[in-house]
Amino acid sequence: VLLVESGGGLVQAGGSLRLSCAASGGTFSSYAMGWFRQAPGKEREFVASISLSGGSTFYADSVKGRFTISRDNAKNTVYLQMNSLKPEDTAVYYCASSTIVTKKSQDYDYWGQGTQVTVSS
Repeated sequence: VLLVESGGGLVQAGGSLRLSCAASGGTFSSYAMGWFRQAPGKEREFVASISLSGGSTFYADSVKGRFTISRDNAKNTVYLQMNSLKPEDTAVYYCASSTIVTKKSQDYDYWGQGTQVTVSS
């Protein structure tokens, strides 16, 4: 499974970005998907995950109410809509696929290369 993220960039605090992750090489609808992020000098952390059908979603407390994960199985794509961005959201954002819906990075099998999100104050 190949995952390719896009949509990162530089945005001012309070702004919005939508990240996309396009999947190929597998049956997209068979995978739960997740978003993680890693800031400089910090460990990779869970952001959000979504079930195979998109019916269940889970979020880190730090992004709950501001970020929305969604998926389009017809387009083999998962999205992360990020609103009310804060400087502390600055990180490289990664999408990943798993056979289960989980917050644990070790349960994800395939990872994208990451996309940089920078939020200026």
